[in-house]
Amino acid sequence: MMRSASRQALETLQDEQRSAVGPRAHATTLVTLAQELYAVADLLVGNPRLRRTVGDPATPADDRVGILEGLIGSQIGEAARRVVAAAVRLRWSNPWDLCDSLESAGDDALFASAEKRSELDTVEDELFRFERIIQGDGELVALLDEYTVDPARRRTLLDSLLGGKVSDATKALLDHAVSSQRKRSILLAIDDLLELAAKRQERSIARVVSASPLSDAQQRKLTRILTEMYGREITLRTALDPAVQGGLVIRVGDEVIDGSVAARFATARSSLTT
Repeated sequence: MMRSASRQALETLQDEQRSAVGPRAHATTLVTLAQELYAVADLLVGNPRLRRTVGDPATPADDRVGILEGLIGSQIGEAARRVVAAAVRLRWSNPWDLCDSLESAGDDALFASAEKRSELDTVEDELFRFERIIQGDGELVALLDEYTVDPARRRTLLDSLLGGKVSDATKALLDHAVSSQRKRSILLAIDDLLELAAKRQERSIARVVSASPLSDAQQRKLTRILTEMYGREITLRTALDPAVQGGLVIRVGDEVIDGSVAARFATARSSLTT
């Protein structure tokens, strides 16, 4: 988790990125930007000496930028160079946060590309549903998380699970999540992606699991209740799980509201045994 200084730097970098690409950037331009930012992050992750040098606040900012630009030259586009230079100039709590910020900026660029195509809600829904699919399969999650395995093999496994049934942006985000040396947990990576997508629309996501489908009226009522409870706009992402037996399990950020019948049974059993 980033410390306060790095979180502030990340917010500044996100503003700089949006300024660098401008409001009229084409979706394909944003996809290219994402891939270039991922590539620079990979370069830093794979080169400890370079990472420490460009992430060292004791070194003058112009020198740090010059060192990195001397290596990447014209291999990336103008927008990516501008974002990378801005990232290197900022003060990070440690060099790893610089790498993570570039990956996060790449993720944000892919979400922006989906937004340009009016697919942001679709991408959110696909990420949520994929999270639900793999959540109950520990062996599958372990295979996707196994960093000693060639990333190409992890991507092949991912492709077999997705079956070509998701949008290009979702595929690119998940490809990077299983390939990155910094994202060791696919489930935590998806959580971060969902929060980033919600932040783009200045709202939060409530993950709602029930034993049977919620009607439109029930979803509207629940959305209204949660929005009032948290004081900000809430969007529901619903999934079915017979194991809850009845009631709802709601997760907003790190907070879980377990109103399921299964949880009440478990509490009753615990009370009886004690």
